Amino acid sequence: MAISSEQATWFQSTFQALADNVEQVVLGKRHVVELAFAAMVSEGHLLLEDLPGTGKTSLARAMSQTVHGSSTRIQFTPDLLPGDVTGITVYDQKNGEFEFHAGPIFANVVLADEINRASPKTQSALLEAMEEGKVTVDGVTRSTGAPFLVIATQNPIEQAGTYPLPEAQLDRFMIKTSLGYPDLAATVRILEATSEAPHELNPVITPQALVGMSTIARAVHADAVIFDYIGRIVEATRTAAQTRVGVSVRGARALTKAAKTWAASQGRGYVNVDDVKSLAVPALSHRLVLDPEAEFDGVTAEAVVGQILLDVVPPVRSTVA
Repeated sequence: MAISSEQATWFQSTFQALADNVEQVVLGKRHVVELAFAAMVSEGHLLLEDLPGTGKTSLARAMSQTVHGSSTRIQFTPDLLPGDVTGITVYDQKNGEFEFHAGPIFANVVLADEINRASPKTQSALLEAMEEGKVTVDGVTRSTGAPFLVIATQNPIEQAGTYPLPEAQLDRFMIKTSLGYPDLAATVRILEATSEAPHELNPVITPQALVGMSTIARAVHADAVIFDYIGRIVEATRTAAQTRVGVSVRGARALTKAAKTWAASQGRGYVNVDDVKSLAVPALSHRLVLDPEAEFDGVTAEAVVGQILLDVVPPVRSTVA
């Protein structure tokens, strides 16, 4: 069932209000903020590949305040254990029973800082939570709650003592992008505010209302020609000469879900070609495994996806019939 024009209008105004609120703290990064909320509303997760000091923690905290939710920060280190992420069950001698002590994964917005510094075993502790919104400890499965967004970061420069994320984990992230350094005007504004107390944002909506936005986004109409277009883009990533591994079915579904949310954020109840093109690079590029020769020649996954968007002919009609 397609969404109504009233729902589309409400979604657009609310989505813009969310981004406006966060932009009070994360200055000059409107597009990244919108991508982050697109991932959150689409029930996906965000990977930020950034240098230190670009505002990643500020983004996570501002998003949680904006949706009146909880937030946690996990500093990933080589000695971090899976139980430090998910929580552990301990025996209470006083009560004579086992009690579960929840880990930091149980929050609406979880910042997994420098995720590639932890061992693969600890990284994998996130997999179930990211895929299903659930955590199983000692045979008992518990929900992480909703909304649930993992914002993971990794440093693209410093590689000593790191464990590169395996393809299976990269595939769990709906969007990969970077904040980058602010421009001059935003830097000046940040410096002017350094003497002020940390800015606390007023919430725009409740967590329950954000879950309602997710329901609306899922109901956005996508025509058969859009599914065909996404399918041809994905197929092209698998046959490109520069790639060794292309985009999975999970990646195709992630792009579809994100495109529906993006369409609703524009006040439309249907997906068009521009929605797909706008999100193809941040939704697909991190899922590619490039051929070693292509990497040696300086080819990037983003450039491969960009060229595919030029080569794959989009449908002429992509609206509601």
